[in-house]
Amino acid sequence: MSTIDLRPELPRHPSRLLPTLAAVAVAIVVVAATAGLPIDWSDLGAVPAQLVHFGGLMFESPNWEKLPRALTEMWRSISMAWIGAILCVLISIPLGMLAARSVGPVWLRLPLRGVFAVIRAVPEVIIALILLTITGLTPFTGALALGIAGIGTQGKWVYETIESVQEGASEAVRAAGGGTAEVTRWALWPAAAPALLSLALYRFEINLRTSAVLGLVGAGGIGSMLANYTNYRQWDTVGMLLIVVVVATMTMDAISGAIRRRITQGPGVRTTRTTRTTLPARTTRSRNVDRVG
Repeated sequence: MSTIDLRPELPRHPSRLLPTLAAVAVAIVVVAATAGLPIDWSDLGAVPAQLVHFGGLMFESPNWEKLPRALTEMWRSISMAWIGAILCVLISIPLGMLAARSVGPVWLRLPLRGVFAVIRAVPEVIIALILLTITGLTPFTGALALGIAGIGTQGKWVYETIESVQEGASEAVRAAGGGTAEVTRWALWPAAAPALLSLALYRFEINLRTSAVLGLVGAGGIGSMLANYTNYRQWDTVGMLLIVVVVATMTMDAISGAIRRRITQGPGVRTTRTTRTTLPARTTRSRNVDRVG
């Protein structure tokens, strides 16, 4: 008499072949890239001592005599970052909305996404070097470079934000007889506006950091002053300039971050302790969605 095996069949062990092959491919690329560079790894041990040496030259006794001019140049960098952010946002929001799947037709959506990808592939410094031959060594060159270079990333953020909006409000507007323009105006824009405004402020934070880098190539601002004094090895002045850059950047980041939290979380959320004892505030997005729906 034959016996019946009642033991449950165990699931097949998942194959690790593809992750292993991917890890090996990444390792080969890293090793090939490292081996192809003329790097003298014996110098790596001297780096900490050199950092301590130059840190002492810069920060033991910073030269505060150049502080008024440093503040003027820092304000010029902040202005450059603001103009670049405004230029970027004004262009990228309408183009990004047209590149969204629920707004623009495919013959317009795909070319716009291609343009955004091409712009993202070109660094801000390269755009600034090209613009220097046209507009010259002025802060306007830096602002223009920041505005153009940010369109690629900002446009991608815009159409991804529009596509992530829930369909409820859009379906309500369509049910009322609205077309694409009405859906964009009364459903998509109210729901996505807080996130888009937050991303616009985040663009300003990015531009503020990048504006110092653009100054190194002659676009003006605190970066140009930093490059000049570094070339002349005046480390005490370089240390003072770095302190100004760090303090100004952290201050603007804190202000911008507070404004972004106010936009995205509403006026009722201030501290972590407050959020534990009170109900979370309704965001502008939820209020607008409820109003339209």
